[in-house]
Amino acid sequence: MPDHVATAEIEIDAPPADVWSALTDPELIEQYMFGSKVVTDWKQGSPIVWKGEYEGKKYEDKGEVVEIEPRRRLKVTHFSPLSGEEDAPENYHTLLYELDERGETTHVSLSQDNNSSEEAADHSRENWEKMLQGLKQVVEGG
Repeated sequence: MPDHVATAEIEIDAPPADVWSALTDPELIEQYMFGSKVVTDWKQGSPIVWKGEYEGKKYEDKGEVVEIEPRRRLKVTHFSPLSGEEDAPENYHTLLYELDERGETTHVSLSQDNNSSEEAADHSRENWEKMLQGLKQVVEGG
């Protein structure tokens, strides 16, 4: 099965601790992740749920916290019923956030695997770039 990976990156003018807070605080997440409400306890192996409304459709996406290393690395799986795919392991994406302190800034890279095509990967990348721009605004403006 082809694995098209979507990647997005951004520099945020803040220390990793501030960026990490914005990645894991449900109130902050809602501000930059398209109004998504996130429910999880941020423990490895725990479920994670994203709820909200997108283009007038209610959704409840789900996944699992795979790896969590505060201020450095967060890896979760993600499945959206709106994709029309069946809820099966092969239809989950893995999202990996990596934070890298660079002097006064934090470099954030985000990758999403298991996109069905290059076009799907491009679409995902565009969405993630928008989301990271929002993250940057929340962190820097916070």
